[in-house]
Amino acid sequence: MGTVRYEVGDMVFAAEDILNDGGMPGIDDEEGLIAPAGMRGVVVHFGVAEMDESKEIYLVQFENGPDGSLGHPVGCLPDELTQNVAVDA
Repeated sequence: MGTVRYEVGDMVFAAEDILNDGGMPGIDDEEGLIAPAGMRGVVVHFGVAEMDESKEIYLVQFENGPDGSLGHPVGCLPDELTQNVAVDA
């Protein structure tokens, strides 16, 4: 699997807009926005892609409201995440 960039419990930010690929429950639009660039989340699990085990996948729960509550886990590729607070959208 290579070197894991993030560990469970790490705070991360969306490096780009995270869009629904059609498999996210609760997002009606197939290309709907799950997390805008810069949104804060926490890594809750990691593994590899089923179709290509050379690709790391991180399950991230992004904040989903003004109270800081966390949404459903979202599968993200490493390039979709950053630990830098300032993200150019």
